[in-house]
Amino acid sequence: MTDVKDKTAPQDAPMQQKNYTGYKSFSYLEPGKDYKVYPLAQELNRVQSRRPEVTPEQEARVRRLFQEQLMISLHDHCFVAPEDLSQFLEFRRWGRDFTGYEGLSVSGLDAVFDNLMNGTAMITSRGGWKWDDIIYDLGMRLSDIAHQDMVVLCRTTEDIVNAKKNGQIAFIVSIEGAAMIENELDRLDILYGLGVRCLGIAYSEGNQLGGGLKEPRDGGLTTFGRQAVKRMNKLGIAIDVSHSGDQTALDTIEVSDKPIFITHAGARALWNSNRLKPDDVIRACAAKGGVIGIEAAPHTTLTEKHSRHTIESFMEHFEYCVNLVGIDHVAFGPDVLFGDHVGLHDALTEALSIGASRGHLSYDKVPFVDGIENPAEAFPNIVRWLVAHGYSDEDIGKAVGGNIMRVLKEAWYK
Repeated sequence: MTDVKDKTAPQDAPMQQKNYTGYKSFSYLEPGKDYKVYPLAQELNRVQSRRPEVTPEQEARVRRLFQEQLMISLHDHCFVAPEDLSQFLEFRRWGRDFTGYEGLSVSGLDAVFDNLMNGTAMITSRGGWKWDDIIYDLGMRLSDIAHQDMVVLCRTTEDIVNAKKNGQIAFIVSIEGAAMIENELDRLDILYGLGVRCLGIAYSEGNQLGGGLKEPRDGGLTTFGRQAVKRMNKLGIAIDVSHSGDQTALDTIEVSDKPIFITHAGARALWNSNRLKPDDVIRACAAKGGVIGIEAAPHTTLTEKHSRHTIESFMEHFEYCVNLVGIDHVAFGPDVLFGDHVGLHDALTEALSIGASRGHLSYDKVPFVDGIENPAEAFPNIVRWLVAHGYSDEDIGKAVGGNIMRVLKEAWYK
């Protein structure tokens, strides 16, 4: 590990030393016999993504910050996609998501809110969001994680702190929508018992709890949704409204006794898309102590100034939200993965409600989001950008993890 005091620290060295031994997902099984093999995408250097320019002195400061501060991604999918995305739905029916351990080992992350496969866990249904599929997806992923030591299941804020100390990464199980609980309130308790610590109200489509962002009319949080919010408060499940309709989001913020997250979004004031949040929702979230994580999935956080999606347009949303509600209420939820994210969106347009996520302005389609393409490069480049743009150590610490920890200490049971 390069000494952070060395002002000529090589930029290709890992941000932090993690306990990675070379483990690959499901290597305790026999490929081709225990499961069907699908060639997977390259985790590192799949594309020529550029990093923000920093001086050697600034790079040394970046590396110091990674040692001193908690680095927490509020929203990602740390799986490795298959190379041939035309086979993706068949691949998904096996229920085996391959975690990108190699990529995570150089990401600098201490904790990540990983959102599994959500509605694309189509093991028993082509529609997704079925209870059995979600449980199957969760159990299979955690079985793999249990067979290695670098990534550890996270249940408490203390687990995050310990993961950093031990050269590990805390895996925070998150699910983007609650459709699978149907009208069964106690299923929230089951999810909590299985390790889920963050749950969205709705994923684009409306459900028993409330309206999603693609619904033509958002009736807000239902009576059952209000009960579910209160139950999540009691259990210690953090609440997410990233994909919820505006009224449902506002209702959730009002009803919740605890601060909530908008784990991955941006500012609609910069780009007219339902996938992004209007100022009143962002303000309401912050007023109750909550945090918005800035999103980087392809073609989401665009701006009129930057209609080609790169880290620059992503960070324009960050700065807008900081100016709107203050640095204490903004974080990062890149929503990235290992593989061709744009191709995956093309293959899963209906399942992921991509149409509802696109803005109403013209934009340049990109093959990948330059500078923030996958979990391995996201936080290193985010911190480089913040350092290069003169942010203080204190403010960077808040944005990359401190704000999230503050909310978790209120929202979680412990």
